[in-house]
Amino acid sequence: MTSVEPEKQPAIQMPSSVKSPITYTPQDIKIIKKVLNGYVGFANLPKQWHRKSVRRGFTFNIMAIGESGLGKATLINTLFNREIVNHRDDEETVEEDTEDKEGGVAVKIRSTKAEIEEDGVKLKVSVITAPGFGESINNTDYWKPIVDEINSRFDSYLEAECKINRSTIVDDRIHAFLYFIEPTGHSLRALDIAMMKLVHEKVNLIPIIAKSDTLTDDEIVEFKQRILADIAHQGIKIFTPEAPGDDDEETVSNTQSIIDTFPFAVVGSTKEVQTPDGRTVRGRQYPWGVIEVDNEAHNDFVKLRQLLIRNFLEELKEHTANVLYENYRTEKLKKMGIEQDSTVFREFDPLAKQQEERALHEAKLAKMEAEMKSVFQQKVSEKEKKLQRSEADLFARHKEMKDKLTKQIKILEEKKVQLEKQRSLPQEPMVQPAQQKTRKGFLR
Repeated sequence: MTSVEPEKQPAIQMPSSVKSPITYTPQDIKIIKKVLNGYVGFANLPKQWHRKSVRRGFTFNIMAIGESGLGKATLINTLFNREIVNHRDDEETVEEDTEDKEGGVAVKIRSTKAEIEEDGVKLKVSVITAPGFGESINNTDYWKPIVDEINSRFDSYLEAECKINRSTIVDDRIHAFLYFIEPTGHSLRALDIAMMKLVHEKVNLIPIIAKSDTLTDDEIVEFKQRILADIAHQGIKIFTPEAPGDDDEETVSNTQSIIDTFPFAVVGSTKEVQTPDGRTVRGRQYPWGVIEVDNEAHNDFVKLRQLLIRNFLEELKEHTANVLYENYRTEKLKKMGIEQDSTVFREFDPLAKQQEERALHEAKLAKMEAEMKSVFQQKVSEKEKKLQRSEADLFARHKEMKDKLTKQIKILEEKKVQLEKQRSLPQEPMVQPAQQKTRKGFLR
């Protein structure tokens, strides 16, 4: 056998611009193969979401309701450590909305918006207040502007969802409803219970004992117990943060401590004061000492801030969107006569589809069988009626023929009787032909 020599590969020449041209052959080229490790990259999704969220920014809508003088504006400004709600604006609003009718003050809705930036993260805050709340002699419709404002924000969001372009939807829904309770030390008033019962299913209700520095520690504990007892007795729902079991023990413990603090007894202040030990803190100076706002041993402001901003801001928004708004949306659409079809957007299940087709086929067969039985019974009924008519005709003809025969028999019998009578009569002598001629023309 003759051996076949391998085909020679052409040499690869370097460009002529190179001063020292080098010739390479395919055998001289080395291919480096790298093995892909197990890291795919989806662990970076939280970072992607973080970058996207930082670019987009965050929104938070708070409604603070309570009588004037309970420190609503001060507490809001203390929460964000800057002036967001102006006290003078509230006072001017109350003066402008004052009515002489029945000696009361009309409840008006006032919204204040601000944009805050902290460590590169932007937060758009909207604070909704109701100047004049609880200050009228006749508080019959004191709740109406507040409830209407909550419902109108839900309606605006629902209307925006129904539009073709939904990329520019602005979330104006109330994410947190701070209800300020007067520090009487007794229990909830009828005004407080009625207001909370009207809104507890529409917003994340968070009761707050305002100006808790007017009460002693024992009075605060007893006041909290009475408030919780009234809330439980009236069936009022307040926002309670969830403590997932898969979180670490420290997170679960902090969440439970926040829950145990309800309702929050807080003191608000944006002023800095000097403590006896030389520290500069936010608080209030009294002749008997200093109350520190950020000291958990003095009030529950830190717990409230953790609930609203530091730990559960997104949970407040999610609960508003996924529970409160969905309930309102469902009720609203049902009132409009729109019902949900459970078969719409249902996941495809081959077995369920087969059973559904089988049920439809059986129903179709049952319908066809019923129609065939109905047609058969109808034809049988028509045949029976036809046979009955034919039988009646036969009976009528039979009776008629029988009557005719009876009449003929009677006539024949009468003729027979006449013939017998004629035979029984004596016969006359034979008449001659001549005589017959002479008697021709006479009847017998």
